Amino acid sequence: MAKVQPLPNEVRGLNRTLEVGVRHLRTKDLLGMQELSPEEIQLILDTAFVMKQILSVQTKKTAHLQGKSIIHFFAENSTRTRLSFESAGKYLGATSSNISKTGSSINKGENLYDMAKTLDMMSTDILVMRHPESGAARYLSEKISASVVNAGDGMNEHPTQALLDMMTMVEYKGHLKGLKVVIAGDAMHSRVMRSNVWGLSKMGAEVRVAGPPTLIPRFLDRMPCTVYHDVRKACEDVDVVMGLRVQFEREHKVLFPSVNEYAKFFGIDDECLRRAKEDAIIMHPGPCNRGVEMPSHIHEHDRSVIHEQVANGVSVRMAVLFLLNARRNLQA
Repeated sequence: MAKVQPLPNEVRGLNRTLEVGVRHLRTKDLLGMQELSPEEIQLILDTAFVMKQILSVQTKKTAHLQGKSIIHFFAENSTRTRLSFESAGKYLGATSSNISKTGSSINKGENLYDMAKTLDMMSTDILVMRHPESGAARYLSEKISASVVNAGDGMNEHPTQALLDMMTMVEYKGHLKGLKVVIAGDAMHSRVMRSNVWGLSKMGAEVRVAGPPTLIPRFLDRMPCTVYHDVRKACEDVDVVMGLRVQFEREHKVLFPSVNEYAKFFGIDDECLRRAKEDAIIMHPGPCNRGVEMPSHIHEHDRSVIHEQVANGVSVRMAVLFLLNARRNLQA
């Protein structure tokens, strides 16, 4: 699948990006797409494309976060998000440390607030956290001076995943405004869906959310999207087809008859691609249950940009860390 060339918004250099960032990032934290303005979203995407240029050279490491401390606290499992945040911080020159729930004093009974205050007193500049409870990132952001980056909180939001998804769409489509995007799968448990709906709609895209009725949350009628229960119909004339992982670990009751029936009636298949535009791209936030959300030949299709999403995750997270640090420098 060919990328759009040239990249949108010419690279003007990091100094110019920093100046814009100081003017437009309004808060010290990145908690969700719902709070970001379209201008802030565009700023992060522009900066991410600059960061991608840095990653394309042989010597990737810069000194933009030299002397800064980043703590990664992941109370849930993660591969892509955690590793890309770790890589992003190292490429920018920061000192980073990692904490897991099983390796922290939380397992001894320490509460979240006390743990966060401990990290704050250790001169932490940025806390990147993933937590199973919705609102955990916001709660801590109000209690500590460090900048908090939400790397996924319960079933609420996952803002940097939405940002990297949007970056990938821009890379292959050249724009977000006017795009038709279908997000299909387990919407009930998906923080990725929530963040993408908020972010894409703010940037002028039309968002469709598709899945079985038992996996569509009731509040979706209050969000800027259209709900479909027929996945194939939802894919008609769209520019982007995005699958969502069926989150078996969050499902505490039977929400569909069987995996085989789910794949047959709600999976992304060849018929979905036939109904989408000829140049529609295929996306998935990962990890993918192959044969459930989509078969392997769809995952590895020549119109799939799933692996490029992973690559763009590093660029987006570099951009977020860079801009939050710029905001902190402004307040210093």
